[in-house]
Amino acid sequence: MKSREHISDEQLLLRYTRGDSEAFAALVHRYERELFAFLARFLGDATLAEDVFQETFLQIHLSADSFDVSRRLKPWLFTIAANKARDAMRYRLRRPAAELDAPVASGQDDVHFIDLIPANIPSPTTRIENHEASEAVQSIVRQMPENLRIVLLLSYFYDFAYKEIAEILSVPLGTVKSRLHLAVRQFARQWALAGPSLREKKDAE
Repeated sequence: MKSREHISDEQLLLRYTRGDSEAFAALVHRYERELFAFLARFLGDATLAEDVFQETFLQIHLSADSFDVSRRLKPWLFTIAANKARDAMRYRLRRPAAELDAPVASGQDDVHFIDLIPANIPSPTTRIENHEASEAVQSIVRQMPENLRIVLLLSYFYDFAYKEIAEILSVPLGTVKSRLHLAVRQFARQWALAGPSLREKKDAE
C-alpha cells in the first residue's frame, strides 16, 4: 500500500482497469474509514452501513471502465454510496453474496472482489465511545429528515462544495443551499435543547 500512497484516486482506478488488483485494494483502504463513517451516520446502522460500503465498491468495480479519469473520483464514489444508502433505507434489499465473488479484473481469476473488501470496517465512533457530546451530535443528525441529513453530512462532515453536493444528489444548486440552511437551523435548535442535559451530566461526573 505504501508505494501507492501518493497516487491519485483516479490513477489508482485507471491502474485497476489495466489489471492491477492491488490498486483497487489500495483505493478501498483509502476510503474505508471516511466512507464507512458517512454511511454509518447517514443510515444510523453500522451493519447496514457495512453492507452498503461493499455494495458501493462492487459498483465501482463493475463501472470502473466507464469512469472518466479526467474527473475527480471522490464525488462519484459518494454519489454511488448515497444512492445505494437511500435504496437500502427504502427497501432494505441485500445483494446476493454470489455477486461479490466475481473476478476483480481480466486475467485475475484467482483474485475476487470480496477479497479486497476489509472485514470488520472500523466504527466511526471507535475513538469517541462514551463521549456525550459526540453521541448527542450523532443522535440529532440521525433524527433529521433524510434529505436534510445527507446534505449536512456531505457539507459539514466531509467538506464537499455545494456544486459537488448538487452533483452527488442530482439536485439543483439552489436546492442544496436551501436544504443546508434548513438542516443547520434544525440542528442548532436541537443542539440548544440538548445543551442543558449535557452540562448536567458533565457536572455530575
